Amino acid sequence: MHKLVSVAAAAAFAVCVAAPAIASAPPAPASTSVATTDLRSSLQSYLQTAKLSAADKATVQALIAKLPAGLRLTPKSSLTKAVSHEWTAARNGAIDPSQYDCDPNTPVSRWLDSRLATVDMTNLRMLNNLGALDIPTYANLIFGQQTKKASFGVTGAHTNELTRTMRDLQGFWDIKSDDIALIPMHGAAVFQDRKLVSQTMQLLYEVPAATGDLYAEVFSMLLAADPALRGGDHPIFTFNAFAFSEEDEAPADRLGISDRIIMGDGVLEGMDAIGLGRTAPRSILAHEFGHHVQYEKGLFNSPLTGAEATRRTELMADGFGAYFMTHKKGQALNKHLVLQDAAAFYNVGDCAFDNDGHHGTPNQRLRAAQWAGDLALASKPASSILPAMSFDALFEAKLPQLVAPDAK
Repeated sequence: MHKLVSVAAAAAFAVCVAAPAIASAPPAPASTSVATTDLRSSLQSYLQTAKLSAADKATVQALIAKLPAGLRLTPKSSLTKAVSHEWTAARNGAIDPSQYDCDPNTPVSRWLDSRLATVDMTNLRMLNNLGALDIPTYANLIFGQQTKKASFGVTGAHTNELTRTMRDLQGFWDIKSDDIALIPMHGAAVFQDRKLVSQTMQLLYEVPAATGDLYAEVFSMLLAADPALRGGDHPIFTFNAFAFSEEDEAPADRLGISDRIIMGDGVLEGMDAIGLGRTAPRSILAHEFGHHVQYEKGLFNSPLTGAEATRRTELMADGFGAYFMTHKKGQALNKHLVLQDAAAFYNVGDCAFDNDGHHGTPNQRLRAAQWAGDLALASKPASSILPAMSFDALFEAKLPQLVAPDAK
């Protein structure tokens, strides 16, 4: 099974983004084929309230005339079937609180709310209905490459720390990891490349090139209509970070995508904004690298199913991350700092207990991080690193305590 696992995972495609006062349907599970809103009818409705010039409206009308009637797009399941929802729940909750499963009053959600205060929600709703909020995610999943010139964060402020941390992780865990690419996710840079946007639409939705080209043109126009979206550099487009591997995929089912970790500008900007930019990006990267440890060691295999299975793998990745961040041979951070980071990005809204993408409650995830941090500090000698499989054995024994009910 293709796994796109994340602290910040990509959205299910047909989420109907609504203005705050309007309720919308919850995201459909990524394992299903989701038809997006008919493009022509959506654009016609949008034009009735859109704040566009007469010339732009005429351009949109011309585009509508070129599109096939009744066009409904279904995303390619091999790319979307394992997409989970954690950070996307926070993203969608900021846009429409009716979709939020957890406490919306967290530092991350408050920051997202503030960033949407000046956005034209009608315009954003149209963009999301057409799938634009996910284009940076899938463009980088399909076409992203690791380069020496890559920069992380809108201004590149996180480049050195993340590239250095990636090297540290590769030397820390006992897996083959020199083939794992670390790739940044930018927003405006993707949307400015209309050929890239069109190709992403073609592969993701299996549409003809001409339709992909039209989508790219529509996205460009709608982004330009609202300066608050910064051409796609608004964090709502890149509020994501994830790991991907085809390690356990049957050869016939592989898409030819190399192992990778993708770090979105929106997540990094959010961590900076809530005062955790110094350490939290490294913690998120360490969690995602933990998933690659799982890929390489076959640790996704479990008798558990559904939400319980995903919770197990996510709590284990939390543990791998916290162990590395606290360990003398990892980042050697004070455990208090590691748990402070954990508390912030574990509280993004994943309390969908029955959803197959459930990552564990914030309390469960914090317990996993605390346990792993204590394990790192107890290393004898302090420089000794547990093999991944030894760590897993200890984690499996601890798991029942980590997920024990804690409601009072």
